[in-house]
Order: sequence, then C-alpha cells, then structure tokens
Amino acid sequence: MSDISGEGATRIFVDHRELLFSIVYTMLGSVADTEDVLQETWLAWTPRARSGERIDNPRAYLVRVAVNRALARQAGISRRKEEYVGPWLPEPLLTPPGGEPVAGDAGDAVVRAESVSMALLVVLETLTPLERAVFVLHEVFGYALSEIAGILERSPAAVRQVAHRAREHVQARRPRYQADPRLKREATERFLAAVVGGDINALMEILAPDVTMWADGGGKAPAAGLWPVHGSDKVARLIIGNVSRRPIPDLGIRIRQVNGDPSALLLSGDTPYAVIVLDLTADGGRVSGIYAVTNPDKLTRIGRGSGAPEG
Repeated sequence: MSDISGEGATRIFVDHRELLFSIVYTMLGSVADTEDVLQETWLAWTPRARSGERIDNPRAYLVRVAVNRALARQAGISRRKEEYVGPWLPEPLLTPPGGEPVAGDAGDAVVRAESVSMALLVVLETLTPLERAVFVLHEVFGYALSEIAGILERSPAAVRQVAHRAREHVQARRPRYQADPRLKREATERFLAAVVGGDINALMEILAPDVTMWADGGGKAPAAGLWPVHGSDKVARLIIGNVSRRPIPDLGIRIRQVNGDPSALLLSGDTPYAVIVLDLTADGGRVSGIYAVTNPDKLTRIGRGSGAPEG
C-alpha cells in the first residue's frame, strides 16, 4: 500500500481504533492512558501513511506502534501506583450488553467479555509489563508468538519463555471460565438488596467464605481501607458498617455492563459515587470477589453514560 490520502489514512486508523483501544486498555487498565497512547499512535501513523512509503499491513503497523507506546508508558504508571493511596483498581470501562463489539472488527468481540473483566485485569497487574503484553496479545487476541516477537523486537525463543511464565502465573490465580451473565446480574441484584437493606444475614448468604474485597478510593473518596479485606464475616461487617455510618445522599442505583459484566453503578443524585463489580465462584453460586471503585477521577467517563436503568 502506498500514497495513502489524508482521508484514507484517517479511515484506516478509525477502522482499527477499537482493536487498538482494546489491546492497550487491557495492557494498562487506564482509559486516560489508553487514549493518550492512541493519540501517540495516530501521530506516528499519519505522516508515514501519507509519505508514500509502502505499508503492506497497516493493522500490523498500528498494533506494533500502540503496543510499544503502551510499554513505554508503563514506567510512569508504575510510579503513580507506588504513590497511590490504598488498593489500585483498573478504571471501570462501560461495555455493550452481551459483549458485542462497538466496531466492525471481529477480533474486538473477545475483549468485551472475560478479557476485560475486572478480576482478570487485577491478576494482570501482578505480571511484569512485558509478560502482560505477551499474555494480552497471545492469550486474549490470538496473535502467534512469532508475530509477537516481531511486534516487541524480541527473539521467538524469548517470547515463548515469557508467554509460558505469564500463562502459568495467570492460571494459578485466575482459572479461565465464563460465568453466566444472567447469574451475575441476579447475584448483583441480591448483593445490592442486602447492602441497601442493611441485612447482614442475607449478605453473608451470598458471600463465599473466602471472599475478598478491593476498594479503590485513591485517598479522594470513602473506601474500605488501605488493603484488600478477606473473609465473608469481615467483608459483610465492613460493608454494612460503612453503609450505616456513611449513607449515600439521594442514592440511585443502575445496573450497567462494566468490563463485560453486569455491575452496579451507584449515584449520589446525578453524580457517579461508586462502581461495584462482583466476581462469582465457578459454580456461580456465591460472590468470591468484590471490586468497588469510588475514586472520582476514575468515574468521570463512566458517568457520562449513566442514564436510565437498563431493562
């Protein structure tokens, strides 16, 4: 391909934007940083596409630039996390119901379900940036290891080692299974009913004995503490205690598809107050993980689509 017009360069980038966003967001867990990386990718793509230089595979070029720009941004993100107050959770991402892709690229559908689930993203935070990049490209988006070696400018043997290490690490902490969205919605509604009603017994019934709760307030909003809380008794008492001590004024509740899962968006009037995402046990019977984001900086984008309750 050569001598791409300005309009043609824009069209090609727009056609691949959803794929690029999905890959980079899964690598970084931050919508703001993902948007910055996509802007950098656009600035790298446009002059080369219009220069007349032959680009045989625009998709491969764009993915290579985006992935490497995302890796370059990781050091700054890591420094921010070191200074962060309390647990750091990925920025919640509104996704379409049912996991359908927003754009027409068939590969994008993958990222709308388990690949962007809050639970998996939290596990990916424990990988090195290189391990995460290889895992995301290979396990989530299906890139061959030989392709990844070219993208990252590493030897195929080195990439194979990284891929094996990353896969073992993730599987040890997050067995791959796809929970029924209907069960997730029902569990979310039961959880909310127990919390809003202050019913600690009903809450204990839905929590798995080894449930873990992460609460990300970033030091700017109420949260459950500086560390994750483990165990159904501690989690239930903490939640009910917080609700009784700090009721949300003019509370509104919406069920929204967040990171591929039916989740709770709590509003104080028209202002987003919290996003709560639940992870279920393999049988779908109980809640094994609670991810609560109250940091207002991470809720600005999700609030734009709060609207009316989903049907």
